[in-house]
Amino acid sequence: MSGSVRSRRVLVIAGATATGKTDLGAALAEECGGEVVCADARQVLRDLDVGTGKPTAAERAARPHHLFDALTLGEKPSAGWYARAACETCEALFARGVTPVLVGGSGLYLRALMQGLHAEPPHDAAIRVRLLAEVESLGAEALHARLAALDPSTAARLAPRDRQRVTRALEVQEASGKPLSWWHAQQTRAGLEADWRVIEVEMPPAELDERIARRTKAMFAAGLLEETRALVEAGKREPLVALKAIGYDEALAILEGRMTAEEGEAAMNHRTRSMAKRQRTWFRHQLEARRVPGTGFPAAVLAAARQALGLGPDC
Repeated sequence: MSGSVRSRRVLVIAGATATGKTDLGAALAEECGGEVVCADARQVLRDLDVGTGKPTAAERAARPHHLFDALTLGEKPSAGWYARAACETCEALFARGVTPVLVGGSGLYLRALMQGLHAEPPHDAAIRVRLLAEVESLGAEALHARLAALDPSTAARLAPRDRQRVTRALEVQEASGKPLSWWHAQQTRAGLEADWRVIEVEMPPAELDERIARRTKAMFAAGLLEETRALVEAGKREPLVALKAIGYDEALAILEGRMTAEEGEAAMNHRTRSMAKRQRTWFRHQLEARRVPGTGFPAAVLAAARQALGLGPDC
């Protein structure tokens, strides 16, 4: 390890969507002289601002932020890409004696950076198109049976009707000649070596539901429809649809007359609440973190976060 442990300290502010991670991360970075690093799979896309809850341009100008807007819509972010990009960013900050403050709710991205990466299986669009056609004609169960003969361990953990994952596993098998389970057993990059200080911001479900509803209204008021319309006019409808992003799907449906504004807002709230529930479950079982209540920002939350992160008066 180069440098002292303290010089390689990383603060991680994780948690479900709408729990106040962005404000807390910015406040901690300000207090500790750190710089914010994005750990959100949607906020790394430069074309998506309003609907991702990304820090505003003014907030990003107040203190350096990294990896926001790193990719364009149509480029495919992945845990592998993120781990490489975030590792390079953190190493550059360490070299300047600056503490990275990772903020986001993408647990797979954080785990890839902290624990390391498996080798990434190849993609083959032609094979995938053919397999998807076979799913339509034969059914997902038939392809699952084929997978069970080729890669029993992967088939055992996938539901027979999980079309997406079954076809992906068969695609990997055909494209590489090796089963997906083999690829998952190969680790090609270790995690970032650092003094990891990790907290998860929590909030009672009822309170979080209210925050989600308020944020949805605020996003529409801040121009979510206008941002979506501009993306369509710029010829980016197809990659936007492929992304299946909460908020943008609903905005597009409203613009195209498939939903009323009221229906779109309700659908966005429902999907956001479901995502928050999945995130809470993932973090509870997959991330070793100190839990911090998100109610009472800034004073109470900052104090609890500092204590959980083991930060003294001088950070």
